[in-house]
Amino acid sequence: MDAHEAGSAVRHGPGGEPHDAPAVDVPPPPPEPEAEPRAGVAALSLRYQIAAALALAVVAITVCVHTGMVFLHVAPSNTVTKQHGQAIDDWIYPEFEQNWKLFAPNPLQQNIAVQARASVATADGRIRTTRWHDLSAEDGRAIDGNPLPSHTQQNALRRAWDFFVATHDAENRPVGLRGALSESYLRRIVELRLGREDVAGEGGAVERVQVRSRTTNVRPPKWSDERVSDRPTYRVLPWWRIPETHEREDAR
Repeated sequence: MDAHEAGSAVRHGPGGEPHDAPAVDVPPPPPEPEAEPRAGVAALSLRYQIAAALALAVVAITVCVHTGMVFLHVAPSNTVTKQHGQAIDDWIYPEFEQNWKLFAPNPLQQNIAVQARASVATADGRIRTTRWHDLSAEDGRAIDGNPLPSHTQQNALRRAWDFFVATHDAENRPVGLRGALSESYLRRIVELRLGREDVAGEGGAVERVQVRSRTTNVRPPKWSDERVSDRPTYRVLPWWRIPETHEREDAR
């Protein structure tokens, strides 16, 4: 009998009786790994996955269009801006205006304050003129110490004045079709601001408003030999009559 047959022979006990080989514990097979739960968009149903994909596509397209519009706005004049300049301006202004004044060789060296006053019809039938209200100074006080100032406090009045100056000549006459729009925009902001300050008083009504700018030069640093005038200059606009529709809206 060879070694294989000897190894496979039945073992006998002391009495010559055969007995079984001792049992060997066989470990159970390892459990199959559970599938990881889906997360994010993959956890949604097919309908919501399609909706999420469409929303992401819309966001991506909007970002690309906005980036392209900003690039064309700040880029030098070219064929596209000449043909579609109005569409680019409508997209950019006023919320997304871009400029390079911060990095310009000659940054702005003047402080421009927008001030306004009103002509008020009092309850007893008289007409009085209010003092000049420095609206820019009010915005400045609202921004100082405020870590998150609103866009309105920072830019509404300033952009309205810049818009007016850009569309009017030195005699305050409108230049182009946007002149009337800029005038209405600035006048409406002034009306609302003076209305919040209740310049009319009890029983009074604001009939006209007038706007002016006060420009002062920024003082040069102490180490500079430059000399500039510290006297302010004014640009005074004509009186603007408030439409009756605005008076009724403000009264409400």
